[in-house]
Parts: sequence; structure tokens; C-alpha cells
Amino acid sequence: VIPTILFVIFSRLSIHQETRYMLLGNALLSDLIYLLFYTLSAALNVAHVHLPEEACVLLLFLLAVAYCGGLFTAAAIVLDTYIAILFPLRYIAILPPSRTKKIIVLLWMYSGAFPGIFFLVLSSTHSFVPCVLETCSVPVILILTLNGTDAVKLCFWLSTTVIFLCLSLIFCCYAILYFKTKQLGIWESICSRASVTFLMHNTVLFFYFFPLLALFVESFLCINVVIRPQTGIWVSLTVCNILMILPKVLFPFLYGLRYREISASLKSIVRRKHLHLVS
Repeated sequence: VIPTILFVIFSRLSIHQETRYMLLGNALLSDLIYLLFYTLSAALNVAHVHLPEEACVLLLFLLAVAYCGGLFTAAAIVLDTYIAILFPLRYIAILPPSRTKKIIVLLWMYSGAFPGIFFLVLSSTHSFVPCVLETCSVPVILILTLNGTDAVKLCFWLSTTVIFLCLSLIFCCYAILYFKTKQLGIWESICSRASVTFLMHNTVLFFYFFPLLALFVESFLCINVVIRPQTGIWVSLTVCNILMILPKVLFPFLYGLRYREISASLKSIVRRKHLHLVS
């Protein structure tokens, strides 16, 4: 579904010149990159293929960049919706397509710089132990990070704080939008488009927030030796392989296909193929 929506966005000039579709395409591209590299990592672990240290570090870095890119773009999409609803007359002046392209470049720069600092700290403190990198599994490395040096633990908690700040920003924008638009009467019917869209957005937000909350609680329990390391690894495996993948799976359906222009373009492509087969 993600490549199909990306094809529609980038093949239609009238679509990919709009700010919301540019941000949507960037979010879907980040999720696609993350899913591809995470699937590659899982396949290598299942096949018991041991990557060299440099290849494992590169794979983990790309995973971190793709995840941060998707999270930061999700926050940008919420801010775009916030500006479009509360400042409709100034929306084009605030977020023209040229400025949106610069914002997307900045998002990728921050997505690369943020995990880059983390990996530099790990490299400088020599925390990339060969026996750890032989697995090259995100859940296992998350658990072992909590038993590392103080600098590694500090980077871990700083990363968690930044991610929670992004999710808190998204939640605050949604809450403000709800209270600002409640008096307009668009929430009277639970089946209205606004109510369904708001519910879908909050569903995706919940699936972004809950896995990180689970990892935070599990990390806190591991540090305080409340649960065994084996239990922590199983919890991390469940969170990384299922809960963190769910929002990326739901995102194209709950966001992409909700836009009328994208749905209409997909229907026209299918209809054109059907007519070609009939003729």
C-alpha cells in the first residue's frame, strides 16, 4: 500500500505540490525505509548471519534515522493540520510548498543528527562490544544498553525524553484542535467525517505512544532488577516486532487513504486498468 500511495503522490503534480501531501509522502517514505531495514535485520537474525561490526552499526543507524524521520514528520503533520484549521486565511503564507521542502530537509537533518550523536557517544566510550553486535538485534541491544556505561544510559534517557516530547506536542495539538473546534458543531455526530478522522488520528497516536511507554516501564524495571534480563528481552521483542510496527502499518490506511484526492487517483488507476482489460 505504501509504494502505491507514494506513486500517486509523486506522479501527480497537483498533489505533490501541496504541503500536506508532501509531509504525508515523507512520513510514508520514512516508514517504508524503516520496515525494509527492520525486515532485513530480522531475516539476518533468523538465518543466523553475523554481520561485521561496521555493517551492524550502519544498519542500526539507518533504522534510528528512519524511525526519527517518521516520528518527526508525524509531529509536522499534526502542526500542519493545526495551522490549517486555526489559521485558514494565512495557511498558504505560513506554509508554502517552498518552505515545506526546506522543513522536510531539516527534518531529515535532525533525524540524522539526533541518532548520530548517540552513536558517536557509543563509539567514543567503546560500548559497541563485538559479542553484542553479533546479534545485531534492536531488542537485545536495547536491553544491553541499559547495562552499559553511564554515558550510554544518559543518551538512552535523553533519546526517550525527546521522543516523549514529540508525542506530547502531538497530543497537545490534538487537544487544542478539539477544544477550538468543539463549538463549531462538527462533533455532534459520532459518524461525522471530523469525528472519524479525529478517532483515527488518536488511534495512530496511541500506537506510537504505547510501545515507547512499554519500553520505558520495562527499562525502569530492568534497571531496578525487578524483572530478569530474559523477561526484558521477551518484552522488548514483543514491543519492537509487533507494537512498534503497528502504527507504520496503520498509517497509510488511516492517513493516506482518508484523503479524497489520493483515493480518487487510486480509483481512477484501477478503473483505467479495468477499462483496458474490457477493451
